[in-house]
Amino acid sequence: CRQLFRSPSMPSSIIRPILKRIDRPQDRDTPVKTKRRRSVARTPSEEAAAEPVAWLLRSRSFSHEEIENLLANDHQELIGDFSKAYLLQTVQGKHQDLKYISPEMMVAVLTGQFSSLIESCVIVDCRYPYEYEGGHIKGAVNLPMEQDVEEFLLKKPIVPFDASKRVIVIFHCEFSSERGPRMCRFVREKDRACNEYPHLHYPELYVLKGGYREFFPQYQTHCEPQDYRPMHHEDFKEDLRKFRLKSR
Repeated sequence: CRQLFRSPSMPSSIIRPILKRIDRPQDRDTPVKTKRRRSVARTPSEEAAAEPVAWLLRSRSFSHEEIENLLANDHQELIGDFSKAYLLQTVQGKHQDLKYISPEMMVAVLTGQFSSLIESCVIVDCRYPYEYEGGHIKGAVNLPMEQDVEEFLLKKPIVPFDASKRVIVIFHCEFSSERGPRMCRFVREKDRACNEYPHLHYPELYVLKGGYREFFPQYQTHCEPQDYRPMHHEDFKEDLRKFRLKSR
């Protein structure tokens, strides 16, 4: 076996020493060792986020699909222009591509708990005017049609005076099931079209989970008038028919 390490030009009496892995000193941390130590204190989500780094250190090749998935996972909690994380705590909603907030979180915004971080909060009530007039969240603007919201938000975008603060937009309808989510997507689509990617006028959009139907019974004092008029009200059948025709 030793002759395997002998060069043909060497005398047979000279034996090349057998290579041996040098043991690292026990009191020094290697990069891998440091990485392992740090991961002990991490949460499961942080360990999952750090896993691709470990793969990269081992020179693992990623396919195009895997890279896209990693980027998507990395950006899933960032606002639309990827500049920062969402400010408001979100909850699970009907549409997975949208960010929902609870009625409690809406009240936290209304009562100024985020005033040091939010310069302007626009609450877009997407219900029909007769619903809005029958009772709405204080400060909400009634924009039931796409041309209305485009005129209000995009013709002259709202820009914060303080660049460190945010402008957020919260959409809702009666149940926040169809009209509110649809309007939220419309604003994002139009905003993308008039800006160079990934810049946006309104990168932080939310939908109020449960809509006015869930908000009103819990927080009537934040509504004016303090009442709730459903879309299918007996006295407004003709109004409903008219607005449905206009929205097609």
